[in-house]
Amino acid sequence: MRKTPSLVAAGAAAAVLALGASACSSGAGAHRGSDGPGGPGAEAPPQVPRVLRSIGDGSTGDSGPQPHQPDFHRLRPGEKPPQFVVFSWNGAVEDSGRLLSQVRGVGERGGAAMTYFLSGTTLLPADRKDHYAPPRHPRGTSDTGPTDRATIADTLQELRLAWADGSEIGTYFNGHFCGQDGDAADQAAGASGAVGGAPGGAGAEDAADSGPGAWTPEEWAGEIRQAQDFTQHWKTNTGLTALAPLPFDYVKGVVGGRAPCRTDPAGLAPAAKAAGFRYSADPSGQPQVWPSRTDGLWHFPLQDVPVPGRDVETLSSDDGFLSVQSGTPDDGTGDPEQHAAWGRQMYDGLVAGFDRAYGGNRAPLVIGSHLESWNGGVYLKAVEDTVKEVCGQRDVRCVSFKQLADWLDLQDPKVLDRLRGLDVGQAPKGGWDAYLLGAPTTPGAPAAPGAPASPGMLPEAVRPAGR
Repeated sequence: MRKTPSLVAAGAAAAVLALGASACSSGAGAHRGSDGPGGPGAEAPPQVPRVLRSIGDGSTGDSGPQPHQPDFHRLRPGEKPPQFVVFSWNGAVEDSGRLLSQVRGVGERGGAAMTYFLSGTTLLPADRKDHYAPPRHPRGTSDTGPTDRATIADTLQELRLAWADGSEIGTYFNGHFCGQDGDAADQAAGASGAVGGAPGGAGAEDAADSGPGAWTPEEWAGEIRQAQDFTQHWKTNTGLTALAPLPFDYVKGVVGGRAPCRTDPAGLAPAAKAAGFRYSADPSGQPQVWPSRTDGLWHFPLQDVPVPGRDVETLSSDDGFLSVQSGTPDDGTGDPEQHAAWGRQMYDGLVAGFDRAYGGNRAPLVIGSHLESWNGGVYLKAVEDTVKEVCGQRDVRCVSFKQLADWLDLQDPKVLDRLRGLDVGQAPKGGWDAYLLGAPTTPGAPAAPGAPASPGMLPEAVRPAGR
């Protein structure tokens, strides 16, 4: 039975505080149980494992295998695949809004492993900002803003707890530049030598552009190296040497990331593969179909989901719904009288996207959000209600991107090809057992609620510029 969420419209405080106050509904389970994500039995708050081997200056360390990871298996002949749902968060930082700790609590109570994308510059204090040399922008500049040491300390604690709870730390790279080419002032600074890449790496002055606004593989490699450096040396950069290390090897443990702003990341794939990444959480959108792997990287884009009450679809993200409701974050807060309705619309849209996959092709549902209280915090509340609605259902696994990649890597490539042959919301006619045993399919397979009447007949997708 689908539950009706209670979304508040009294302003940011009420909506956002509801994240911390809401309890998990019975039966939602927890990924900390023996059955992996979505399995039964929540445990006490996570205990951060003891570091067994310090790395570098002690900012990170090896604690052994990450706790609370699922034990996946290869699908048996004819077995229906699980319904995976990935909740991901751009810009993991615990600032005065305390949103990182609140959404981490949502995942813990709801049995959802999540992916938190961390910008390396988040761990770089404002007085060390010149350590960052971004491509095509002046040294020390970043669109993420300066970070104080108290915020860095709080962020580190939440990252420790998230990792100990089984969630994933991915990379959001560094500068978060929307429009990767610098403006005229930046280019002038670059001409004087102020623009660079990673120390010892390629910058704009010594690497050709691969297309308008697109960073080269060398420039992306510089972003990755600098993110690694800032995370592995936060003790040196902050002087907070008494704090506990992050309990994982960042270089080995970070296996994917999301490029910001839905800018063209054409040069990212070669750099990501060279860095040992296993996936790219592509910031652009696609229909709800099974993911593919290209050149060794799984691609996990955001997806187009219904906008209830309108004959359009939008990205499965907070700014996707924001864009079709009140504009962009830069436009400011929309009409407060509409906040509750907008939050319900996002919740209904995410659940509609879930329903058509769950009852159809079982394509993993990817949801992306920001740690922002846009329009009174109703988008955060919509995600919380979605966690509570879907993560306890039969065959549902609320996992991180890394865990999804783990499952995909276990599967027979021929089975994955069959799964990719199903259109949005399309369930196999004759059942999963026949379809995945390789039986011929028949046109006119039954569709899940919200699926198009025939392939290619989805509503127009309205996608934001992104952040």
